[in-house]
Amino acid sequence: MILDLRRFVEHERPYWEELEKTLSQVESDVAHVFDFHTLQRFYYLYQRASSGLARVKNVTTDPQLWEYLEGLVTRSYGEIHEVRQRSHRLAALHWLFVTFPQTFRRHLWAFAMAAAATFLGALFGAAAIALDSNAKEALAPFPAVLGEPSERVAEEERAIDDRLAGFRSYFSAVLLTNNVRVAILTLALGMTWGVGTLLILFYNGIILGAVSLDYVLAGHTSFLLGWLLPHGVIEIPAILIAGQAGLLLARALIGWGSPYGVKSRLRKAGPDLVTLIFGVGLLLVWAAGVEAFFSQYHEPVVPYSLKIGFGFLELILLGLFLSFSGLRRASQAQ
Repeated sequence: MILDLRRFVEHERPYWEELEKTLSQVESDVAHVFDFHTLQRFYYLYQRASSGLARVKNVTTDPQLWEYLEGLVTRSYGEIHEVRQRSHRLAALHWLFVTFPQTFRRHLWAFAMAAAATFLGALFGAAAIALDSNAKEALAPFPAVLGEPSERVAEEERAIDDRLAGFRSYFSAVLLTNNVRVAILTLALGMTWGVGTLLILFYNGIILGAVSLDYVLAGHTSFLLGWLLPHGVIEIPAILIAGQAGLLLARALIGWGSPYGVKSRLRKAGPDLVTLIFGVGLLLVWAAGVEAFFSQYHEPVVPYSLKIGFGFLELILLGLFLSFSGLRRASQAQ
């Protein structure tokens, strides 16, 4: 077959330039971890460049074109068959500060749905308490919140001794175990096409709304904020991200107009699901530690203003992290 070299080069050059750009990113940052689809595209470009090199080998009279393609193929082969061990510490930091927040932002629609379900549940729980104060026995059947807020606040503020002395680590582990169980269940219920995920988020919202309004109506807003904010501003977003993962799983199962089969959709969603749930785990570790070592101590031991200020600081930092971390790397990849 006679090769029209000029037309061939014009057609293939965009692919060669894309491969060269990807190579530059790989070579400039050895700790960078690409997602599956980027790696798949990189291998496709490598194969295309290799094929192009074979086609022009015996027809080109331009040594620069030959050397250019040979260099691309050689560099690509070297990266694909790389055997050097890269820094696990740097890779972990890259995952935390780049991959996780980028994955979170890529599926903001699912996070918004999870937040909406929780918010509607909170409105329902608050309305139920406003209409019938006895409703909390049905809405939130937990001993810690069933009593009268004033009685609990008085008891907590009288307890100036360290009630958790020697048990803080154990208490933290119990909290972490329970929260991780809820997070995994919220994700797993995405297998019900998202119905179970939305229901558990809605119920969590009911409890939050009912308990919060109960304390506000009793005139203990400062206690409520000091009690919930330090760990809640991390724990609640973590559960919402677990819901985000559950809804992402639901979309992969349902398809929603996707031309791919369910196996392909699940394979595509898999890396993002793992990233989100691991991120949830890290957030819950922090939340459990804060709740055990800080949230459970009230005035006069720890001023409410300090606890509330700490909670708002955490919320701001988490918002900045999820909104902006990894943005520069994402813009460089485009």
